[in-house]
Amino acid sequence: MKEISVCIVDDNSDLRNALEEIIDMSEGYKCLCTIGTPDEAIQKIPALMPDVVLMDINLGSEESGIDLVRVLKAQAPAINFMMCTVYEEDEKIFQALRAGASGYILKKTAPARMLEAIRELYQGGAPMSSQIARKVVAAFIDKPVSNEPEELEVLSNREMQILEQLSKGLMYKEIAAELFISPETVRKHVYHIYEKLHVTNRIEAVNKYFRR
Repeated sequence: MKEISVCIVDDNSDLRNALEEIIDMSEGYKCLCTIGTPDEAIQKIPALMPDVVLMDINLGSEESGIDLVRVLKAQAPAINFMMCTVYEEDEKIFQALRAGASGYILKKTAPARMLEAIRELYQGGAPMSSQIARKVVAAFIDKPVSNEPEELEVLSNREMQILEQLSKGLMYKEIAAELFISPETVRKHVYHIYEKLHVTNRIEAVNKYFRR
């Protein structure tokens, strides 16, 4: 299993150190650096090219983590950004996703789930805390249904089941438990869902699910 490289950007040194310890003590993960300021992040992250960046929203400066993601994503599109924050406000969630973040998880998330979210993000998913996913789903439901041709007919019954679980914000392991299959089987089905729907991540797939 490939070791996933991670950089942590947070102005709280205690939290940076705690996250670094969680990552470095876990098999299959490696913390390349911890960063406390936007300037340091802009200097180091494109040079290090980590697989995943855990990004705080409030960096204690004029430039927010959302602004930073927007800048860094333009410089290094291959890097996966996950907001790691205490904020659950709808506008911050959507600003972060528009800026280029692919995941949004709360700081109070348990370490095991945090690590699982990092791996899911690295593997092409868009992990979110269940509280965040509910807000995203609610926003989609509030939108009018599209009159586009039915695109979901290309999916099998099992793929539709999994897409429904994805729309609820469940992670692969949780979907596997719900459907009594292995996480690897879930991962393969998700790959085929993305392929059939011509999307590249969970957010785009959920958009299609809600006919957006």
